[in-house]
Amino acid sequence: MTDNFKNKLINPDWAKHGYIQVYTGNGKGKTTASLGLAMRALGRKWKVLIVMFTKGGDDYGELKSFRNLSPEIKNNLTIIQAGLDRIIYKNNQNEADELEIKKGWELVKNAIINNEYNLIIMDEANIVIDLDIINVDEVVEVLKNKPEEMEVVLTGRNANKKIVEIAHLVSEINPIKHYWDTGVVARKGIEY
Repeated sequence: MTDNFKNKLINPDWAKHGYIQVYTGNGKGKTTASLGLAMRALGRKWKVLIVMFTKGGDDYGELKSFRNLSPEIKNNLTIIQAGLDRIIYKNNQNEADELEIKKGWELVKNAIINNEYNLIIMDEANIVIDLDIINVDEVVEVLKNKPEEMEVVLTGRNANKKIVEIAHLVSEINPIKHYWDTGVVARKGIEY
């Protein structure tokens, strides 16, 4: 065994290994954390895909910001909105929601299989898995077989146990105090 090989076993090049990250919980900041990670990766010239499940429409501050990035950075970023212009819950989802979300999942799945990006963010994926619009076992299988160097992030409440089990990093964001509890509504520039 060569010294170089022994060193790799003892101290592998973690910088070249991609992990599965999950941001979940009922607190505010899951999407915000993942988008901060996207900006960091873009600053390092990574190719980044963000698929926003359940989020259609154009009134998101992050979309406006991303559109104004320098061409050099913007060329490494793809954003797909895989949802209608509303929030979905178990009692209001319909076929149109499911169709958009499933199209987004097919895009993510192909991007993973074809190794097209360094970082893939599946925003609100935990929600659509929880609503059983995307099959958790299929997601797990795709993630288990992702390219070694690819980083994948899933956000949203109610992360499935199977997703948590295969993830390398899980952060649960829990509310301790929130101004919404006093009647403050979502604010432009802060919540969207």
